[in-house]
Amino acid sequence: MLCPDEPELIDRIALALIQRRERMGTAESCTGGLIAAACTSLAGSSQWFERSVVSYSNQAKTEMLGVPPGLLELHGAVSAEVAQSMARGLYAHAPVEWTLAVTGIAGPSGGSEDKPVGTVWLALYHHGKPVKVWHELFTGDRHAVRAATVRVGLAALCEALEDRDS
Repeated sequence: MLCPDEPELIDRIALALIQRRERMGTAESCTGGLIAAACTSLAGSSQWFERSVVSYSNQAKTEMLGVPPGLLELHGAVSAEVAQSMARGLYAHAPVEWTLAVTGIAGPSGGSEDKPVGTVWLALYHHGKPVKVWHELFTGDRHAVRAATVRVGLAALCEALEDRDS
């Protein structure tokens, strides 16, 4: 499911993380592990990619990442607050410097007026602190929404790594 520019992004991410002697992990909901799959498509990725938690259900977000149930009830699973909590939760449980968390509505159902299909929240953290937390509204079918989420998340990580190296 790699899009044409993903192999280049993965190569750049790998190089930057190896040079920095840092590792990353992902906490994924709507992508179901596709970001981790893209990262681990590169031979030798175990040097820089530590783990992924696919927390599709609210229960998994709570049990595996420590997302407070009250946060889920107050803001919903697809929210900035939950994406941030997922990123912090992974950092707390994994020997990584970088965490990328995604939560969204890939469709074709599940959307609402406030959160239509294609709504995605992403949170990129370094050493447990936010680098970037943002919202996207992707169009297309389920496959397109998930692929766009992978691409945008990886691009943001690559940009953050390269910005910190310059």
